[in-house]
Amino acid sequence: MQPLVEIAEVEKHYGDFHALKNINLTIGKGEVVVVIGPSGSGKSTLCRTINRLETITSGSITIDGKELPKEGKGLAALRADVGMVFQSFNLFAHKTILENVTLGPMKVRGVKKADAVKEAHALLERVGVAQQESKLPAQLSGGQQQRVAIARALAMKPKVMLFDEPTSALDPEMINEVLDVMVGLAKEGMTMVVVTHEMGFARKAADRVVFMADGEIVEQATPEEFFTNPKSGRAKDFLSKLITH
Repeated sequence: MQPLVEIAEVEKHYGDFHALKNINLTIGKGEVVVVIGPSGSGKSTLCRTINRLETITSGSITIDGKELPKEGKGLAALRADVGMVFQSFNLFAHKTILENVTLGPMKVRGVKKADAVKEAHALLERVGVAQQESKLPAQLSGGQQQRVAIARALAMKPKVMLFDEPTSALDPEMINEVLDVMVGLAKEGMTMVVVTHEMGFARKAADRVVFMADGEIVEQATPEEFFTNPKSGRAKDFLSKLITH
């Protein structure tokens, strides 16, 4: 598999706190990698370093053969290749749904308005919120807003999509509508890094599960292997708690 994201010897410190410890991870084109682990294990921090929303202390991160620059235009250009969907939907509150989805392609990619609108219509249709395009984000449910956020990220035609706990702010009945969109993306071959607590999604859509604890990658395996036969004590403990609650 052709590598798309390569993370090598990455360390991250917040003052005295060692958030990421010697992270080495390669994500292939079209691969869906789900990152799981207890709270505070470094999952979200790792996800956010891939487009340098979090700076790293040392090591390197390469996307499609190019190392992530520290700042400036090069970083903005590379960031455009990395779609990101957050816990909180981060939509522009005063722009309509359609404007939220067309803004990036027009401003960053230089796409003509008519083309951006056409593409936005198709994406909003695909995520099931086409009827809402003239509304403002506050007029939509959380699940609808998160699906718009996915459409907005896809509008940039990213090489890789990062999802940082995309369902953790949603009511239970809205979680599946977002996960269904994500499963669809995975089936279409989108390269995805997903930090989530949704083990059902990990089982169904992941090519590989990466288990983190205390800032380290403890083990990684196929979903089948990880959920039926975890190797480390930490993973066994984590899974036993999931099953009992």
